[in-house]
Amino acid sequence: MEAKICQSCGMPMTKEEHFGTNTDGSKSEEYCTYCYQKGAFLQDQTMDEMIESCAQFMLEENKNMTLEQAKEMMKEYMPTLKRWKTV
Repeated sequence: MEAKICQSCGMPMTKEEHFGTNTDGSKSEEYCTYCYQKGAFLQDQTMDEMIESCAQFMLEENKNMTLEQAKEMMKEYMPTLKRWKTV
């Protein structure tokens, strides 16, 4: 399975169980299960709030990164994701 990226938090979705669900129960191809279930986002968050909550996960994956570095990277990356893109 080709890895997809959650268009809300940026998490790689590499396993079936990573994918969220649409209102009809089908698998969402765009959003992970931690962000999206039954056709709705689980958290009513701003992009900045999402960055705050996701930065810790980046630190777990990269022990050589500081919290501020993780937040800065996410501030650049998050606006490229579908949920956060501005028209």
